Amino acid sequence: MSFFAAVYKRLAYFAINTILAGTFPPFFVFKRFLLITCGARIGKNVRIVGPIYCSGSLVIGDNCWIGKNFTVNGNGSVKIGDDCDIGPEVTFETGGHAIGNSIRRAGEGQSFVQSVGRGTWIGGRATFVNDASVGESSVIAACACVTGSLPANCLAGGVPARGIAFLSERGEKLKQECSGDVFQVKG
Repeated sequence: MSFFAAVYKRLAYFAINTILAGTFPPFFVFKRFLLITCGARIGKNVRIVGPIYCSGSLVIGDNCWIGKNFTVNGNGSVKIGDDCDIGPEVTFETGGHAIGNSIRRAGEGQSFVQSVGRGTWIGGRATFVNDASVGESSVIAACACVTGSLPANCLAGGVPARGIAFLSERGEKLKQECSGDVFQVKG
C-alpha cells in the first residue's frame, strides 16, 4: 500500500468513526462509500453504525446491519452474507499464531478465513476465532466465541460456541439439542 493510500485509509476511517458515527440515515451512504474506496466490498442497503475497525479483508452482503464497534483484527478475511444483523462490539480475530516452543510460545503467524451465512443474527460481543463459519439463518448468542463451523438454522451460544437447538423457518426452537458437535433429536 502506498503512503498516500495509507493516509487516505486512515482519514476515511477517522471520518467513519467520528464524524459519521451513529444512525443518522444519510451517513450510512457515506460510510459505505468510504469503506468501498478503502478496499472493502460492501453490498447495497448496508447500515453500519460505526465505529468500525478493520485491518483484514472485509466483504458484507446486501441489506445488513452492522452494530457499533465492529472489529476485524488480523490479516485474514471476513465474508458476511446478505440480510445479516451484527450486534454491537462483535469481533472477528482473523489472525493468530501457532503454538511455539518454550522460548516464545507465540509461534508462526496465521491468517484465517471466517464467514457468516445469509440471514444470520449475531448477538453483541460475540467473537470469531480461527477458521470459523456459521451457516445460513442462524442465531449466535451474545458473548459467544465461535471457534469452528456451525450448521445452518442453528441457535448457538457459549464459550466455545456450541449448538443449542435447530430453528424452524418460523424461528421456533425444534426439540433437538447438541451432544458434542452432533445434533440429535430429543424425544
